[in-house]
Amino acid sequence: MGCTGLLLAALLAFGAAASAFEQALDPRSLAEAIDLGQSRIDDMRSRFHAPYRTAVMQPPVDYLDVVTPFRRIALDAEAHTRAGGRLYGQREALAALGDNPSRIDLVVDLTFHPLNNYIGVPEFTVTLVAPGGARIEPVAISRAPRFGPRLSTALPYPYLTGGAGPQNGPSLGGGLVVAGFDGRALDPNGTYVVLIREGAKDVTRATVNFARLR
Repeated sequence: MGCTGLLLAALLAFGAAASAFEQALDPRSLAEAIDLGQSRIDDMRSRFHAPYRTAVMQPPVDYLDVVTPFRRIALDAEAHTRAGGRLYGQREALAALGDNPSRIDLVVDLTFHPLNNYIGVPEFTVTLVAPGGARIEPVAISRAPRFGPRLSTALPYPYLTGGAGPQNGPSLGGGLVVAGFDGRALDPNGTYVVLIREGAKDVTRATVNFARLR
């Protein structure tokens, strides 16, 4: 294992022992996230991403992904590298964070019944419930349809929003609901219940422990 591999192994060990997600990334954290995303060691990237994904498997919800600022940069650098890009540095990382660098995304991955008659992703909502029962609503929510079968179980990044399906093509197989939260309003060491609803109906719940994430 070369120097880069040793650095990434240390980074993963740090992540496993981390006490909270980082609401703001300093230059060192940005560099570490970039190195992780650009790594060619698939196993290390898979180990990093694993704690951020929950297999819910309660129809129609398959997976719940948490995208912290640190993971956003790792995902963006990974997508850039996979697309054949060579230059990805702190300028590109800051651009990926945008004007809300503390944003936390909860990405709900859905699969619908094959005989569904949806013409778009239903109005699913995502709410965080704090230990004391207080509910935190997202600052933004968007929905992206998926036509045809899922081609990969990995988080589809960059996750697209909106868009219409083909008139005579594959049926609506599923989609994504992306709920963005202000990370500054969350306890970096907190455990929250993720409540997913369709209208007044509870669809499912999951738990996110931010103390396990970076």
